Amino acid sequence: MTPATPTPAAADGTSGRFRSLVRRLRDDDGAATAEYAITTMAAVAFAGLLVAIMRSDEVRGILTELVRRALSFDG
Repeated sequence: MTPATPTPAAADGTSGRFRSLVRRLRDDDGAATAEYAITTMAAVAFAGLLVAIMRSDEVRGILTELVRRALSFDG
């Protein structure tokens, strides 16, 4: 088997850089971190929505009445 003659791109190291780039693009390091960040942002948005709902007078009244009924003793 005869060795392949290097192409001009391989002689100056370009193909090695290309392979390195392809390897980095295929690598999924950091994907889990991005997923955690997206999940955290969604959780914060949901918490903000809950805070906005809980601040409404109607919901506050419903919860207050629920707690009063739960704590009252009708023996």
